[in-house]
Amino acid sequence: MTRVALYARYSSDNQREASIEDQLRLCRRHAERHSWTIVDSYQDRAVSGASLIRPGIQALLGDALRGRFDAVLAEALDRISRDQEDVAGVFKRMAFAGVKIITLSEGEIGHLHVGLKGTMNALFLKDLADKTRRGLRGRVEAGKSGGGLCYGYAVVKQLDAAGEPIYGERRINDDEARIVRRIYSEFAAGASPRRIAVALNDEGVPGPFGRTWGDTTIRGHVCRGTGILNNELYIGRLIWNRLRYVKDPSTGKRVSRSNPRDEWITTEVPELRIVDDDLWQAVRARQAELATIFAATTVGVREARAKRFNEARRPAFLLSGLLTCGTCQGRYGIILQDRYGCLNHHRRGTCDNNRTIRRPVIEQRALAGLTEKLVSADAVAEAVRAYHDELNRQNRERRAQTSADRPALAKVERAIASIIAAIEDGMYQPTMKARMTELEQQKAEFAARLAVDEPKLLDVNPNIAEVYRRKVERLTDALVDPQTNQEAATAIRSLIGDIVLTPGAKRGEVHATLRGELMSILDFAAARNTPGTSAPRTITNAVARPRNQITA
Repeated sequence: MTRVALYARYSSDNQREASIEDQLRLCRRHAERHSWTIVDSYQDRAVSGASLIRPGIQALLGDALRGRFDAVLAEALDRISRDQEDVAGVFKRMAFAGVKIITLSEGEIGHLHVGLKGTMNALFLKDLADKTRRGLRGRVEAGKSGGGLCYGYAVVKQLDAAGEPIYGERRINDDEARIVRRIYSEFAAGASPRRIAVALNDEGVPGPFGRTWGDTTIRGHVCRGTGILNNELYIGRLIWNRLRYVKDPSTGKRVSRSNPRDEWITTEVPELRIVDDDLWQAVRARQAELATIFAATTVGVREARAKRFNEARRPAFLLSGLLTCGTCQGRYGIILQDRYGCLNHHRRGTCDNNRTIRRPVIEQRALAGLTEKLVSADAVAEAVRAYHDELNRQNRERRAQTSADRPALAKVERAIASIIAAIEDGMYQPTMKARMTELEQQKAEFAARLAVDEPKLLDVNPNIAEVYRRKVERLTDALVDPQTNQEAATAIRSLIGDIVLTPGAKRGEVHATLRGELMSILDFAAARNTPGTSAPRTITNAVARPRNQITA
């Protein structure tokens, strides 16, 4: 009997949520007519078909490779994907897993469908994007919104003569407009974006979309026209097409790109002006003054370092992304030259933790903690005990399963032999074929489970703590060598779960608690890799991974 999985998707742009249920209902009827067994259903709600970064389709692909079903049934091929490359990729992976793709519109999908329909769907997406942009451009040239809602404005809901909604109309929100003018006035008077954000948060003033205020929300990016201080709509000038967005094929996320100035569409909308010209120019003058000061100090160095980091796609510093505030559980990040601080305190003012710590100091404390404190005799003993207990539990369950599978397999083999004997005696019936397929599938499942070997217990060097300490010391030495520092940093970062920084009782005192996974640490110590050449490997994903923490 054919086992099928159902897949449905709808795009929020032009479909309703009930479309999922409609698609699944039609697929179920089709499966029932063909006497197929429905194993499971997968769905993606309000997700574009231009990318495979979707939870439903990823789960479908994973279960296909695990042999959960024999075919995938969908309403049409464009429900699975509209991208030409993705359609071919899904088809190739399903073929590898021995799974057919069947749709209500096209039937069983073959290479011809993949080529023709994939091309048609890709052209459909491009044509839809072009039509959407033409429509938005016409709306903007008419002085209406091209999408999105800026802080300081509210949507105007109204209908045309035919009763259809009119899109793109907006009006000034008086309460938010007062906040916008306040931000401009205070910045022009010398207040920093951070000070303004902290004051607004202290007063309970909700920011854009109801979030808290941050310094980046206010200052934004001058060249891109982002942030409260750079939005030209506040002076009655609507600018559209300043940025374009492209989807990263590896992540499915949209990435912004700046368009040439001659492609911008500018429309005067004086009825939406919030800030007068004098205040606008005062803000521009202060931004230029600050840019000159920063360029003469350390910003140029930081931007160059950040550029190198983005190009290399690696953490900027040894502990980047691993530091957590013990007060608000937010992130610690670089706030001034080489000092780490709580980002929620220094950017938003929503945390009381004002303690900062120099980057070299916390890195040295973390390395010392890894070398001297994290692996003790008691900690190693506890980690190994937990590891052995978990493996023993799995072994007991596996032995119990084996005890049940062996007689069940023997029973299935006897049933298969009986059917074969009956066929040889001329007693063939059409139902025998379906029963034989079912029995063969059961036999394969039992045999696969019985073929799995029991995991072996971990052998631990009695001097593991000393071996680990020496390896970390060699990695620490490798950090100063330009040829090996990046690989050594990667290996060290893999040993750290996170580091929690909490203010102490004394002025400037910061307590650091380092947390790491002991099983990864023990595996690292047991591995025969040279320092700085590779990150520690993982023993197994099937057992509990004890964690340990120390104060560094």
